[in-house]
Amino acid sequence: MVRAGRHDGSVRVAAVGDLHCREDTRGHLQSLFARMAEDADVILLCGDLTNDGSPEEAQTLAGELNAAAQTPVVAVLGNHDYEAGKPQEVKKVLTQAGVRVLDGDGCEFFGVGFAGAKGFFGGFGERMLQAWGEGTTKQIVHEAMEEALKLESALARLKTPRRVVVLHYSPIAATVQGEAKEIFPFLGSSRLEEPLHRHPVAAVFHGHAHYGAAEGQTGDHVPVYNVALPLLRRLHPDRPPYRALEIPVKANHVR
Repeated sequence: MVRAGRHDGSVRVAAVGDLHCREDTRGHLQSLFARMAEDADVILLCGDLTNDGSPEEAQTLAGELNAAAQTPVVAVLGNHDYEAGKPQEVKKVLTQAGVRVLDGDGCEFFGVGFAGAKGFFGGFGERMLQAWGEGTTKQIVHEAMEEALKLESALARLKTPRRVVVLHYSPIAATVQGEAKEIFPFLGSSRLEEPLHRHPVAAVFHGHAHYGAAEGQTGDHVPVYNVALPLLRRLHPDRPPYRALEIPVKANHVR
């Protein structure tokens, strides 16, 4: 049976992304998931769950997640999970293992709503890619807009007073700072930030930017956390590589 939130008036989440699970890394993530389950009420996985996007790698990850079998797991896919052209098979494997894989939809645990989408790239602010010129460029912008619409739809359907967003790509430039400037446009898109201005959101978690910054905020001061596992390992080698946060369900701020 899933337990109720352990904190009086709050729910604790633990988030990590960019696991890049492979068949030959079996056993490497069990201790991480066990620690996350001990520390949190809900586990969030922010994309690039597998390395090559194969169902076999997803099966390996599903086995690792047995270490957190009593804790709800919410996930989105990342670009690596599409590499083999089998994202639906990856999603099916993880769903059968009890993971709630979000793709433009949401779910609720302990009074907190979770909205998720992979997201896409395209750049930030005034430098954001626009839909003009070649057809391929227009397709990229269309994909970015579709992912933003997925997030918008997921947030709109949630009726909880507290909402948490799970992405792979970043919605803001602040959390990709530290990466080579030449690849900024490939790490996220400001189009993903736009839905966050129209719905109340307590926090946003994403991955993808292995050399980015750990924290930032939207233009409306919503906290954004980059939880790419390589980044967290590098910044905090002395502690388990995940970000934990308490989401109040009866208060007006995130602690």
